[in-house]
Amino acid sequence: KRITCPQEMENRPKYYGREFHGMISRQYADELLAGAEGAYLIRESQRQPGTHTLALSFGHQTLNYRLFYDGKHFVGEKRFESVHDLVTDALITLYIETKAAEYIAKMTTNPIYEHLGYTSLLKDKMVHRLSRGRTEPRRVTFQRDEKISSPLVRRSALKDTPEKQCSYEKIHNFKVHTFRGPHWCEYCANFMWGLIAQGVRCSDCGLNVHKQCSKLVPSDCQPDLRRIKKVFSCDLTTLVKAHNTTRPMVVDMCIREIELRGMQSEGLYRVSGFSEHVEEVRLAFDRDGEKADISAVAYADINIIAGALKLYLRDLPIPIITFDLYSKFIQAAKIPNAESRLEGIHESLLQLPPAHFETLRYLMAHLKRVTQFEKDNFMNAENLGIVYGPTLMQPPEQNALTTLNDMRQQKLVVQLMIEHEDVLF
Repeated sequence: KRITCPQEMENRPKYYGREFHGMISRQYADELLAGAEGAYLIRESQRQPGTHTLALSFGHQTLNYRLFYDGKHFVGEKRFESVHDLVTDALITLYIETKAAEYIAKMTTNPIYEHLGYTSLLKDKMVHRLSRGRTEPRRVTFQRDEKISSPLVRRSALKDTPEKQCSYEKIHNFKVHTFRGPHWCEYCANFMWGLIAQGVRCSDCGLNVHKQCSKLVPSDCQPDLRRIKKVFSCDLTTLVKAHNTTRPMVVDMCIREIELRGMQSEGLYRVSGFSEHVEEVRLAFDRDGEKADISAVAYADINIIAGALKLYLRDLPIPIITFDLYSKFIQAAKIPNAESRLEGIHESLLQLPPAHFETLRYLMAHLKRVTQFEKDNFMNAENLGIVYGPTLMQPPEQNALTTLNDMRQQKLVVQLMIEHEDVLF
C-alpha cells in the first residue's frame, strides 16, 4: 500500500507518483506509516537534498533505503519498472528472510545437485570425452648432458615425474536472471522467490540456481551448443567443451588448410591477407562452424586463412597464455641461464588450463613445421616469435607501455616454444 501525499508537489520527479512527499523528516515519515504494515512512501532527504529515500513499514518499524533511478528503479542490483514492483519484491524477500532465516541457512547443507540427472549426464559426457585419446602434458627436467649439445642449451633429458592431471574443467558463467513462473534451484531444490531476478542462470549451460548456491556449484559446466552464439571471441574452454573437441575447430581447420597448400608461401603469417576477406572467414566460422568453406576455391590467397587464424587467437577473451600466467612467462624469459629459462617456461606451461595447453601444443608443433620450409617462406622461429608473441601473450592491464616493454620477452617465449616444442610439450 502506498501512502499518497494529499497535496500536489511541484518538485516531484516525473518518474514518481503521489507516493512522493517531498522533503519531510524521518519522524514524520514514521508517523505517516504507523500501523500500516507493508505501506511505503518516498521522501527527499533533508541531509542530502536531491537524493530520495524509500520508507517502508515492515515488522512494526520503518526501514529506509536510498532509492535510485536510471530508467528503472533500484536500491540494490535488481532493477524494476515501477516502485510498486520494487516494494512488492522487497516485502517478499524481507518476509522470507525474517520468517525462514534458519531454513535458508540450511538450504545448501544437503544439496540435491549430485543426484540430479543433469549432473549425471555431465559426468557421462566427461568420462566419454576424457576416454578419447589426447596428449597429456609431460613434466620434464632439463639436465646437462655432455654428449649432446645445441646452440641454445645442452640437449634436455626426460625424467619420470608426476604428470599434470588434465580435465577440461570450466566454471559456470552465472548471470542474474528473471524466471517466468515458479522455479526451483537445481542445486538445493528449494523455491526461488521474488518477482524478478530470483536467481542466476549459467549462460553457457542453462543451470538455474539461487545466487547464494552459485558459490557452491562445482566447476563442471558443460556448455550447450544452442547457447553458443559465435565462434570468434568465445572463451576457448567454453567452445571446445560445447563442441566436445580437444581444440577449437578454427585452429584445426586453418592449420590443416595452411599445411596443405601454404607452407612454402613467402612471409607466411607475416604477410597480411586482405582484411575484408579475413572478416569474411570470421563470419563464415561464426555462421557455419566446422562447415565453413576455407578451401582454395573460396580463398586462393593462403594469407587470408593465416590472418583468420591469428585474428581468432588475438580475439580470445582470455589469451592462449592466460592473463594470470602472463607475468610468469615474462619472468621466465628474463632468466639469464638458458637451461633455467626453459625450465621456467615449462613450469609455466604446466599451469595453463588444459584446453589452452592443448591448443598451444598443437600450434607450436605446426609452427615448428613451418620453420622447416624456411628456405622458401623465410620464416624461422625468431620471425614467427615476432608475429605470434603479441597474439598469444597479452598483459592483463592492457597497458601499451607494458606491451612495448615486454615485446622482446614475448618474442623470446614463442621462439623458444617453437625451437624446443618436442621437449616443452
